[in-house]
Amino acid sequence: MTDIEDEGGSTPVKLRAPRIAVVGRPNVGKSTLFNRLAGKKLAIVDDTPGVTRDVREAKSKIRGHDMTLLDTAGYENAKGDKLEARMRAGTEAAVMGADLILFVYDARAGVTSLDRIFADFVRKSGKPIVLVANKVESSAADVGVTEGYSLGMGDPVEVAAEHNLGFVDLDDVIEMELRGIDLTEPEEVDFSEAPVRIAIIGRPNAGKSTLINTLIGKDRLLTGPEAGVTRDSITIDHNWQGRRVQFHDTAGIRKKAKVHEKLEVMSVSDTIRALRFAQVVIMLMDATSPFDKQDLQLASLVEREGRAMVIGVTKWDLVENKSEMSKALREMAGRLLPQFGGVPVVTFSGLTGKSVDKLLPAIERIHNDWSAKIKTSELNDWLSEKVARHPPPAVAGRRIKPKYISQTKTRPPTFVLKCSRADKLPESYRRYLINGLREDFDLPGIPIRLIIKSDENPYDRTKRIKGREPLRDKER
Repeated sequence: MTDIEDEGGSTPVKLRAPRIAVVGRPNVGKSTLFNRLAGKKLAIVDDTPGVTRDVREAKSKIRGHDMTLLDTAGYENAKGDKLEARMRAGTEAAVMGADLILFVYDARAGVTSLDRIFADFVRKSGKPIVLVANKVESSAADVGVTEGYSLGMGDPVEVAAEHNLGFVDLDDVIEMELRGIDLTEPEEVDFSEAPVRIAIIGRPNAGKSTLINTLIGKDRLLTGPEAGVTRDSITIDHNWQGRRVQFHDTAGIRKKAKVHEKLEVMSVSDTIRALRFAQVVIMLMDATSPFDKQDLQLASLVEREGRAMVIGVTKWDLVENKSEMSKALREMAGRLLPQFGGVPVVTFSGLTGKSVDKLLPAIERIHNDWSAKIKTSELNDWLSEKVARHPPPAVAGRRIKPKYISQTKTRPPTFVLKCSRADKLPESYRRYLINGLREDFDLPGIPIRLIIKSDENPYDRTKRIKGREPLRDKER
């Protein structure tokens, strides 16, 4: 967003970032072009037609100007309730919501009948259009470039997105086209505020995209009865009850033994990348089959990445005895996920929206706990009390003495404990201290790191060296 002065004085007028939609039929190189303009590999790229299904957004800069890029699903001439028809509807909505359209076609294949059908729709939208002839890295594309004039969209801009050719000319044309567009309307989201990044993960068909659509109040993401509809991890900025959040919709993750296809492998990698980028993870489970083995494996992945977690149980409207089921869910969470002791369990219906408003308070609390910083004096008072109440067991007849503890970082809370004979401290005692930190400092549902270090001075030469006698006076 850019500040300019209005005509009457010095009052700054906020200019929102223009929205540029990259559109075209399947397999013309839209996602490759999108990644080039974004400056990073965000969208999944493959030779298989129809890889992109949802509209994906990315913030970028072109010639120093902020832009919002939209990668869209390939346009297909499909109708009804089929997946391709729902993808088409999403692409058409992206066209109508954009300020500028980059209409991409494959110059090697030439202009097809589907290109002409989609071009008619785009022209009727009344939006400014830049015609992009992609895949012009060889002379085989010369005829296709000439055919582009028949689409009635002006001169084609020749690029080869895969080989990074022609982007200087494309940037020139984009910059020129944006000059006549009114960008003074306010943004829906205040991008000056740092967002809370929330990734929603779970098994395929758990209702992740449906939940996000309910939370933002519109059908932004593609949903349906088919398992594995979502392939890319889609980021959506939203003003949720006065606070900026980023929802990361992810592809459902199946058991590793069942993941063979190249596209699914890339989707899983994209999900893991979204998980690493997130601050809070909503682990979404189906109320009719919660705490599946795959759910537990995903929770272990969240713990390894050190992210705060909230368990969301959707399809709650299908549960008959809700009070009994709620009690059972919390018992299973405590028993099966001890590494997330006290993790919040929120029940709701993602489809109807009932009780989804309980999610934000749970996310806010756990995000604050994940960022908590505890004073060193309080930690050491706590350590003295814990050790006095339950000292570490002696090993080989020698005591282990915990001496000092401090918090070295947050997100997740990480502590360093100095003690004698650090390598001999039993794992059970380490768990005792971690559970004590979680309970006594009210840190439920977040992973806690406790690093055990020796308090011995490595430069103290008076210590006996293994296998040698103490140093003589002349050696000191």
